[in-house]
Parts: sequence; structure tokens; C-alpha cells
Amino acid sequence: MITLENLNALSKADAFTKFEQCCVSKNWVDAMVDSRPFSTENDLIKKAATSWFNDCSDDDFKEAFTGHPKIGDVESLKEKFAHTKDWASGEQSKMDEADEETIKALSVANSDYETKFGYIFIVSASGKSAKEMLAIINNRLQHADEDELFVAMNEQHKITVIRLQKMIAGLAQKADLSSHITTHALDTSIGVPASNMMIVLKGLRNNEWKPISVGITNSDGRIGDVLPAGKFLNPGNYKMTFDTDAYYKSNNQKGFYPGVTIQFEVFDASHYHIPLLITPFGYSTYRGS
Repeated sequence: MITLENLNALSKADAFTKFEQCCVSKNWVDAMVDSRPFSTENDLIKKAATSWFNDCSDDDFKEAFTGHPKIGDVESLKEKFAHTKDWASGEQSKMDEADEETIKALSVANSDYETKFGYIFIVSASGKSAKEMLAIINNRLQHADEDELFVAMNEQHKITVIRLQKMIAGLAQKADLSSHITTHALDTSIGVPASNMMIVLKGLRNNEWKPISVGITNSDGRIGDVLPAGKFLNPGNYKMTFDTDAYYKSNNQKGFYPGVTIQFEVFDASHYHIPLLITPFGYSTYRGS
């Protein structure tokens, strides 16, 4: 690890090498190198996001994807998910280890994904089990090319921020790494978090509702990183869709509402928490904190 002061003092070549460890898009790395000195850790996070979302192109996004190891064969997946609990660093302590069937299905899905989109499956995998990853990739396989690239580049920046935390000492404590949008699903019929529920955030692009982020609730029913740190939605209307049908089926229940969509309006850069309280025959929401 290095300090922010160390980063500011590095030569251009050394700074390039450091930033390239976080994201291999040359245009993004060049922008970060030239943006020094950063006045604060928050300044660094904001510049990382604006350079990525405002200044980089589709080609830059795809270039960044090449910096990740390919996950597509059974043996590499077995190794990656050999001990889900250890791999997730305790974030999913109640999740079972991946079984052979899940590993094989994930291998096939990764291959199908690369064949369809032309690049490997990009997802911020921290804290996610193999079953959760399988559910996410199967959802995203249904996307059109343009929509999936939009989702994948959001996931890429989540990974970049995680790597920046590994590079800069104290970054997590000194910078605001929270997501502009978060969610929490609670099953009030049995008094437990609604875990393993697929959730899609959508916004309007060209007057059509398009996916922005795809996630799955953790063991506490939460998704805390709907958006990467430093990314803020423009003011306007958005939708969050909860796959309640799959959730109830996985719990051997029958629900009246196969899906719940909450439409909400973003006014500014303040935090927006979109919770869902569900029962098999009703649901409610509110703006949380």
C-alpha cells in the first residue's frame, strides 16, 4: 500500500503502473495520472468515476475487461469456489459451498456469455457465492448487447474502486465509498431478510427503460453496492424491479405478485435507500435512510 501523498509524488511512469493494477483501460489510466495531485481521498474517488463514466468509450470499457482472468472452465471454477465462506471473507458466512452442478452450470453460462457478447463476464464478485453468480449471469444473458455493456462497465468500476482501496492506505476510512442507491428486502410474513432475491435497477435511455445494475440480495436482504462509489444518477425517474416469483419458488411458497417494480425519482446526490417489505399477498415501500 501507498499513501495518497506517495501517489501524488510518483513519476508518471510509476503512477501509470499503479493505476494500471486497478484498471487496464489506457485512457482511464492516463486521465488518472494527469489528474494528480489529488487533494483528498474523496477527490481521487470522484475523479476515478468521472474519468470512467464521462470520458471513456465502449472500446475503453472492453479494453478494461481484458485485465480480468477468464472464468469459463470447470477446474478454474472449482478452485475459485472451493470454499465459498473463505473466499467471501465472512461476508456470506451462511452460504453453502458450491456443489458440482452449480459449478458446471456456471462454466456453461460463462462460455455462453463470452460467445454472445464477445468479452468475459464482468461482475464485482466480492461476497457472492457461486449460486448467486449463476443467478446474476443468467439474468444478464437476456440483455441486448448495448444494455449488457452498460451493466458490465458499472461492475468494472466497482472492481476498480475495490482495487484502489487495496492500493491507497486508509482510503476506505477517509473517502465516501457508499452507493448512491441501496436496497433492502424484508419478508415480513416470516420475519426474515429476503435473501437471494434478484433486483434490477433501470433508467430511461432513448425513452426506453434500460438496465443500469443487476444484483442479488445478500444474507441480510441487502444490496449495498447497487452503483459503484462516485457514480451518481442524474435527476429523473428510475425503476427497481424485484424478482419475487423466483424468491417465493426457492422457498417453496406461492406468491400473488410474481414481480414488484418500484418507480422513484432522484432529485440530487443524496443517498437513496429503496426498501421492499413483502408478504405473499402484499408489499410496501418507503424512502429509507
